[in-house]
Amino acid sequence: MKSIYNLIKEEIRKQPNIQESILGKANPWKRSHYIILSEIIKEELSKKEELQNERKFELGTSISHITLQRFFESDYDYKTHNDLRFLKTLDKVCIFLGFKDLSAFVMNVKDKNLYNKSAFEKEFTTDIVYKYCQTNFEFFKVFPELKLDIFDDLIFPEAPFRERIRNYSSQLCERKLKLVVNNNRSNFEIFDLDIISEEPEKIVVKTQEFWNLVFVVEHSEEEYIVNELNTQIYFIKKKNNEWKIWDNYNPNSGLLNNEIEKKP
Repeated sequence: MKSIYNLIKEEIRKQPNIQESILGKANPWKRSHYIILSEIIKEELSKKEELQNERKFELGTSISHITLQRFFESDYDYKTHNDLRFLKTLDKVCIFLGFKDLSAFVMNVKDKNLYNKSAFEKEFTTDIVYKYCQTNFEFFKVFPELKLDIFDDLIFPEAPFRERIRNYSSQLCERKLKLVVNNNRSNFEIFDLDIISEEPEKIVVKTQEFWNLVFVVEHSEEEYIVNELNTQIYFIKKKNNEWKIWDNYNPNSGLLNNEIEKKP
């Protein structure tokens, strides 16, 4: 969501405590300015109610000046700016700006119609798909624990897609499979995201995805490998003013379950 990230940068610069500091007079910002920005944000976050509970341990109350400099000086990139660690950074930035989190900031942008609504929603929905893929990888990393709540912000609770995830994943967790992540043995790539259909309350997104996953049975040397490149289709709906994934077409869904069943 390139437009959202650019708006966040603008909003940071507009903040009174930024404008009243040396940062308000400097353009462009240099390394020393990002150090000052980091300190201002840290001081403000330490006062925020949103970070006075367990979220303080989840997110922390500081952002390094290096991370801030990269954010301001780098062009938007799907992979970099949708990494879960960076999304947590954006949550903190949005709390600094006076919002509950990044999602609250996004909803505020939509409500105020700061961007062309159709273009914004197209951008927003393709972003959902990338976040889903990253979250799905994190979901595999906690196996054999089944944590479906990790998808709460991305998939509707009553969606058929969620039930299919539950079905094939519960079988894998029952078999005590764990994802091998050391030495980057498991990874994924998204090569393309294209909107192939759009309606007022439904957008269909097509992706080209490569998944390379190595699983082992817990406390054993039994290994299973998923290595696939395929086209997937995501059906994203708008319900109760929220865009989330409703369904997904993946020709290789449940592939690992089938491979395990075939094994003597």
